[in-house]
Amino acid sequence: MRLAFMGTPDFAVPALRALHQAGHDIVTVYSQPPRPAGRGKKLRPSPVQQAAEELGIAVRTPLSLRRNAEEHAHFRNLDLDAAVVAAYGLILPVDMLEAPRRGCLNIHASLLPRWRGAAPIQAAILAGDSESGVTIMQMDAGLDTGAMLLRDHVALTPRTTATTLHDDLAAMGGRLIVEALRQPPHPGTPQPDTGVTYVQRLSREDGRIDWRTPATTIDRQIRALTPWPGTFTVLDGTVIKIGAAEIAPGGTPAAPGTVMDDRLHVACGDGTILRITRLQRPGRGMMEAGDFLRGQAIAPGTRLGMEQPDA
Repeated sequence: MRLAFMGTPDFAVPALRALHQAGHDIVTVYSQPPRPAGRGKKLRPSPVQQAAEELGIAVRTPLSLRRNAEEHAHFRNLDLDAAVVAAYGLILPVDMLEAPRRGCLNIHASLLPRWRGAAPIQAAILAGDSESGVTIMQMDAGLDTGAMLLRDHVALTPRTTATTLHDDLAAMGGRLIVEALRQPPHPGTPQPDTGVTYVQRLSREDGRIDWRTPATTIDRQIRALTPWPGTFTVLDGTVIKIGAAEIAPGGTPAAPGTVMDDRLHVACGDGTILRITRLQRPGRGMMEAGDFLRGQAIAPGTRLGMEQPDA
């Protein structure tokens, strides 16, 4: 098929490569413009732009698609069979949605209608869902409201992280979009009215640990928000990032946030306990807990999260 591909982050790259490998004619890739990155703040192309250039595909990086008549006309003139959208990050106007003969197909990282919106991977882990997956959706003017063409699921375990789930769903999305385009055109299955949930964009403040919540909640927060936006607590006025933890057996009457021993068992809400296994001080890399404590001891009885500086 004659396609346009629209995506920006790492999540979209496996789908772009899968479509190229399947022999589709990807005439143009749309991606968000290069952004400043690294210590030198040099402009860095998105992962999708880098992959497209490696494949020899032309890339367009408009700042916006709203009221962009020139871009709308260019898109219509591409004479597309379909456009594939995967975490592009820009809203497509209706005239662009309707321009390809088969419309625009979205690779969405959730089992719609659950977790419409910007951060479905993290939301599934935060909520303690038992499964997640990918839905191939026929896009319409709503926010992730289009008919479902194809989907598949994966079980979530107590050790699933945003990183592992991201990689699983990215690969699944590449496989499903190739399969969806292989099928004859069909209207798809309308999303049910029940079970609809929305998730907003994440901010750094979402990573602040509240030790008054149970250890299971904090464990899900750490697994869902690492590496970004990251979870953190405060130690003696300094922000300490938490990279990994595990729920510890037993209970404690200690106040939430209290470091209980030299192995970084920390009291949480409802008398539960969490053991921090990886953490990071400012200006350093993420460390195993033992290595961290050799450089900066944390005495039992210390209360974490008592001060509230900005992340």
